[in-house]
Amino acid sequence: MIRYRVWLPLLLGALAMSVHAAEPRDTDWTTPAEAAHFRSTPSYAQTLAYLQRLQQAAPTRLKLETFGITPEGRPMTVVIASSDGTFTPAAARAARKPVILLQAGIHPGEIEGKDAGLMLLRDIAVTGKYPHLLDHLVLVYIPVFSVDGHEHSSPYNRINQNGPDSMGFRGQSQYLNLNRDYIKADAPEMLAWLKLWQAWLPDFLVDVHTTDGADYQYDLTWYTEDPHKLDPAIAAWQHKAIADEAIPQYEKLGHLASIYLEFKDGRDPRKGIENFGSGPRFSTGYAALQNRPALLVETHMLKSYAVRVYAVYDLLRVLLDDINHDPAALLAATAQADADTIARAQDASAQVPLTFKLDPTPTPFELKGYAFTQTHSDISNDIWIQYDPTHPQTYRIDNWNGLLPDLSITPPAAYVVPGEWQTIIDKLDAHGIAYRRLGHPLKDVAAEAYQLSQPTWAGKPFEGHLMLRSFALRAAPAEVSLPAGSVIVPMNQRAANVAIALLEPQAPDSLLHWGYLNAIFEPKEYGEPRVLEKLARDMLAKDPALKAAFEQKLRDDPAFAADSRARLEFFFERSPWYTVQSVGAYPVLRLDAAQLANLETK
Repeated sequence: MIRYRVWLPLLLGALAMSVHAAEPRDTDWTTPAEAAHFRSTPSYAQTLAYLQRLQQAAPTRLKLETFGITPEGRPMTVVIASSDGTFTPAAARAARKPVILLQAGIHPGEIEGKDAGLMLLRDIAVTGKYPHLLDHLVLVYIPVFSVDGHEHSSPYNRINQNGPDSMGFRGQSQYLNLNRDYIKADAPEMLAWLKLWQAWLPDFLVDVHTTDGADYQYDLTWYTEDPHKLDPAIAAWQHKAIADEAIPQYEKLGHLASIYLEFKDGRDPRKGIENFGSGPRFSTGYAALQNRPALLVETHMLKSYAVRVYAVYDLLRVLLDDINHDPAALLAATAQADADTIARAQDASAQVPLTFKLDPTPTPFELKGYAFTQTHSDISNDIWIQYDPTHPQTYRIDNWNGLLPDLSITPPAAYVVPGEWQTIIDKLDAHGIAYRRLGHPLKDVAAEAYQLSQPTWAGKPFEGHLMLRSFALRAAPAEVSLPAGSVIVPMNQRAANVAIALLEPQAPDSLLHWGYLNAIFEPKEYGEPRVLEKLARDMLAKDPALKAAFEQKLRDDPAFAADSRARLEFFFERSPWYTVQSVGAYPVLRLDAAQLANLETK
């Protein structure tokens, strides 16, 4: 692999050569994957060279831009496509054209979206096969999201997948999975993507993947977020546009598609399917927070690469055609969702779900699968399922994909982040969340505060973080002093749901859960055992209730009774020497409407 500063000049040289070679007589628009009969997929340099040729041939329809640089120094390229040179967010909004963000290669071993996108752009902009597909919309296309992972290509990157010959690596060069990074935004690539998102504020996101898992007849499966996670206007548009219109049209082209198939038991598909548990760390879950519909496309890994690429090509063509025929419906849905979120700040009784649970009532589902056998394995001491794709078979199974709200909260009128917590403020900036910064310190600010206790952490790191798994939470009124530089985050903004997901401690992908605030659970002062021995005796003598609680814990908790340090800490943690350290005090505060109004006058 060519890395860092050496790589970029070679890429630019390759692009310059490709532009020079693209003369008017050059009419062969076969994509690299087509030329290889879909045995291989082009390198990043070859991909950009082909896109440069398309841009040169259709400069009023296609524009290439760089929107970021990867950790290994590669440019992140986006293609803006329209029928009339609408190449900026402002121009798209002025023309009342919805913006469709299509991205491929966030997991670059799953790269059908790149090759399908090259073919589709060619047929829209150059060959004239679908000349009017973008008349009333703008397509923002990322051919490869995880560029470094794409170039870390190997025949051995995806053991479950049937081609192409060499595939990209699931993680980027810092071993981060970008499709777990949307809300925490650690990777440079994700920070660049968020800036692109905020500039364009797309109306619809399509994210193309290849699935793992079971074998079945479908070319492609698809997933959209549950209606309970969406504004009603978004849920309605999404169901009509995708489930009612696009998928039936798509199947008329000869494809077989299904909703996303997450089997409850991979050893026996007959036990049914369930929701895979998307959330703000995933593309579709993040789009839901942003009041935008999103479609996850998963081609089937065991179909040939050619079948998978054409499956994506045809679905994209159908989707774009449908939106192009009624752009106003999509624009109306996203505008309504944004307005609803802003207006919600005036409703003191509003409830926002933080977590979701499976609907206990399944619906029937017809699975078009294959016959299979189940045998006991002496190697794994488990059941080994083996499919027979020569014998298609239909199974009637249960579908537990439906979700219901579980834990919900009433949003505050605003959050307050003290100025010393720049880590939190940086994340607000990354997501484009609006706030007001205090220019001077304030005293005696009335707010609601959370006190956290009983933390437990995961046993091993995940995506570079040791995640906080659980904790106890207590809310109480507080009067606090805020330093200059503290920020007030109002909830009457369209990105309010993103702020809630980041700042509410119980949200599953909150900054607290990701481990950014682990330090709040660490006492910095401690007591020597000889000192705590005396403290304990003094406290026991003065507080009979404390004595009873201590004795009860000795009876109920053998591990505690056997741990001399824990027995002393029982008293230290209930003393002023511990509580003055504010251990477990959650730094983000909540303001109700009256408190916010009072603060605004200071």
